Amino acid sequence: MKQKITPTDKERVMRENDFIVSKTDLKGIITYTNRIFMEFAAYEEEELLGKNHNVIRHPDMPSVIFKVLWGEIQAGREINAYVKNMSSDGGYYWVFANITPVTNGKNEIVGYSAVRRAPDREKLQKVIIPLYDKLKAEERKHSKKTDGIAASYKLLTQILEEQGKSYEEFILTI
Repeated sequence: MKQKITPTDKERVMRENDFIVSKTDLKGIITYTNRIFMEFAAYEEEELLGKNHNVIRHPDMPSVIFKVLWGEIQAGREINAYVKNMSSDGGYYWVFANITPVTNGKNEIVGYSAVRRAPDREKLQKVIIPLYDKLKAEERKHSKKTDGIAASYKLLTQILEEQGKSYEEFILTI
């Protein structure tokens, strides 16, 4: 059984030259992590391998962002996103993630690879955190998680339509 971790306000800030790397299977089960991933997540390798990648999901993250991410990578497209992750001690760290489907020789998706680097702190503070706060607030208005995600998705879609951008264009041009 997964131990409940209580989030804290202790932030780990990625160094400029850090790259967090992980690979998962089609269901998000971790098959590889690099040492920087283990450092920031505050887990040993054996605690991560074979576990679902959501072991580091921070409760401040809007579920709709993961809906968008999974939709894109399952469709065979890479995607970029700002993500707040949670360490095993409850601390957190922000990343700018690039997630890419991994294919075999038959062009079938067999897993996913993610590379994360330090996020742009100004964009994070001015755009991403306020946006994620709005999306998360919309999700909390609904008693059923699926209803909250649907409402949050509608809000995100409206915001993107107002800007005339896809999610990927928005993330790459803020």
